[in-house]
Amino acid sequence: MKEDYYDILGIDKNASAQEIKKAYRKMAVKYHPDKNPNDEEAEKKFKQAAEAYEVLSDPNKKAKYDQFGHSAFDGSGGFGGGGMDMDDIFSQFGDIFGSAFSGQSGGFSGFSGFGGGQTRQRKGGNLRIKVTLDLKEVANGVDKKVKVSRKKQAEGTTYKTCPQCKGTGQVTKVTNTILGRMQTAAPCGTCGGSGKTIDKRGSGTDAHGLKMEEELVSINIPAGVEDGMQLKVPGKGNEAPGGVAGDLIVLLQVDEKSSKFQRDGENLHQEVYLSFSEAALGTSKEIETVTSKVRIKIESGVQSGKILRLRNKGLPKLNGYGSGDMLVHLNVWTPMELNKEQKDFFEQMKDHENFRPKPKQSDKSFFDKVKDMFS
Repeated sequence: MKEDYYDILGIDKNASAQEIKKAYRKMAVKYHPDKNPNDEEAEKKFKQAAEAYEVLSDPNKKAKYDQFGHSAFDGSGGFGGGGMDMDDIFSQFGDIFGSAFSGQSGGFSGFSGFGGGQTRQRKGGNLRIKVTLDLKEVANGVDKKVKVSRKKQAEGTTYKTCPQCKGTGQVTKVTNTILGRMQTAAPCGTCGGSGKTIDKRGSGTDAHGLKMEEELVSINIPAGVEDGMQLKVPGKGNEAPGGVAGDLIVLLQVDEKSSKFQRDGENLHQEVYLSFSEAALGTSKEIETVTSKVRIKIESGVQSGKILRLRNKGLPKLNGYGSGDMLVHLNVWTPMELNKEQKDFFEQMKDHENFRPKPKQSDKSFFDKVKDMFS
């Protein structure tokens, strides 16, 4: 008896579309063939998860399944109802996996060009690099040029049709069972499913006819990215013999320690210090934003801890709609050394009516300000 689709994904029947997708992606990551080579049990679970998602992600199929169970698709459901095919899984759900899987820098990962009975095209392994940005680059977006060492097909290297599979990329195997003769197809072990083997190797190449070369790669980084995000540059990973190149996965690191700003999503925070005189009399100050300088007006009698909000002076939103704000935290600086004249002045003023603290009921406490800041 087939296992319940909801049990396979570990969700209940009231799960939302997003929860179904999330559960499937988790299963796909766990049992993906790249992470579990030659593991038949993992491959089985990977196929089961894909079949479950293929039904539950479609509102019409889900409704039929909820009413009739597996019998709703006898002979017509889930990839034709005749067993899961890895080509179909990758071609239909490849976008679910994102950049979670990659081969090692010298190996090959996955196949492209799926299709029933067609020659598979070997794909080169992905490469990973880190790129560090400052906040100004995050604010404006930037084109970074980086040197990448990647394996490329060397000049003089040629390939020929695989003699084992005759260029099909697959070999068939016939076995006798109690149910009769059964025929199965699998990727060719000689060419790895590409349909080609090496004919001539160029100078200085490895066993696959590839040579390590340094290449200057341009990476377009949009404005508003955050620390830890990843970008994919298609076709800039290692090449594969007779196949297509893998991808370059770029891990973004944002250097905020060297900046005077503190980031909170799209908002930026900075501190500005005022003297007693400036706070009492009012003033104007020129301050920096991440892209320019602006002048702010500070009213007389301002209190330490007041926050000024400069609209749209933060970082741009990644989706391109608007920008965050700049939050300016005002701090009144208390002098730590006074001469005799200054001491005499404050001695005279300490009991003066205007120098006595008179917080208004509308004035927010420090904790209220912190609460507002995070909300």
